[in-house]
Amino acid sequence: MTGNRRDFIWQSFASVAGLTASGIIPSAELARGLNNTLHPEEIIIKPEKRPAPTESIRFSVIGLNHDHIYGMVSALIGGGGKLVAVYSKEADLQQAFLKRYPDAKVARSEAEIIGDNSIQLVASASIPVDRAPLGVRVMQSGKDYMTDKPGILTLEQLDEVKRVQKQTKRIYSIMYSERFGNPAAVQAGEFLRSGAIGKVVQTIGLGPHRMRPQTRPAWFFDPDKAGGILCDIGSHQSDQFLFYTGSREAEVNFAQIGNFNTSEYPRYQDFGDMSVRSPLATGYIRIDWFTPDGLNTWGDGRMFILGTEGYIELRKYADIAGREGGNHLFLVDKKETKYYNCTNVYMPYGEQLVSDVVNRTETAMTQDHCFLATELALKAQKMAFKITG
Repeated sequence: MTGNRRDFIWQSFASVAGLTASGIIPSAELARGLNNTLHPEEIIIKPEKRPAPTESIRFSVIGLNHDHIYGMVSALIGGGGKLVAVYSKEADLQQAFLKRYPDAKVARSEAEIIGDNSIQLVASASIPVDRAPLGVRVMQSGKDYMTDKPGILTLEQLDEVKRVQKQTKRIYSIMYSERFGNPAAVQAGEFLRSGAIGKVVQTIGLGPHRMRPQTRPAWFFDPDKAGGILCDIGSHQSDQFLFYTGSREAEVNFAQIGNFNTSEYPRYQDFGDMSVRSPLATGYIRIDWFTPDGLNTWGDGRMFILGTEGYIELRKYADIAGREGGNHLFLVDKKETKYYNCTNVYMPYGEQLVSDVVNRTETAMTQDHCFLATELALKAQKMAFKITG
């Protein structure tokens, strides 16, 4: 079978070469056709001329245990937020934060921030197991809450967060940064809204990450404190599946986790995959901590969106085919293949969240969507088959 396939391929190349040599297909024309298919012309999306945000809030930060807090704060400030104060149990993390944001007041305790009625929102990237309980306290104080993912670590925490959110009517927003913080991911949503590839049938999300044990704190390797790999990185992918397919309900088909290369931490998981489905579409998710040092960024995150009339591929952080930087989007429809450089695409999450706090709306993300994305990841983590590796 392999031999027959190889013979067929070589015969095909020979046929094309023969037609080219005979003049039936001009060689220059053939080269242009192949080049346009494999290397489509770059379309650079120009930055929008946007007015400054018209609304503003006062917000503070509690918990600096993951560097995602910097992207979160930048999104809020860019969206019209004013950073008031910061509190961290770890003095070194607080000192590093103040170098970036020297005007932030240093709070003496968590209670000082939560008790300040002038603060409208609290943002946190604390140790994951502490994020949901902090969010409950923040909402009960009458404030909205923005947390890094995983924003909730167990189904029991999810039940409590949902109960308090419903009771207080406050916002509990988890920043799924692989969508909210990536220009190509934002642009993909715009293309889908315009019907560029028809109805979405399936998403395939690949989320590889780099992991150097010496750079990670002890809590990172403890699933009871950090959640497992599906709970953590899987929540990014669950969010994207729901968003790109327009699904408001979904379930997990299967889930698997494994520890293949981190034997010094036997409870840690360096690989996971899962399948989800909704009445509208299906999704496959694969995540790992195996990004090799030879890649010039932390992970070759990719998203494939299959539609009835075309497909989109996102190369979010790298294009190993040779294009520099990240934010690459490829779109194939019935007419042609296009490549978009999405670096200049505006990311609206921060401004939308600020507006939601002021106007009590759900433009950044609905609360149901936020919770469902996390619920899928939590259920997958709980049911996951353990591969021994």
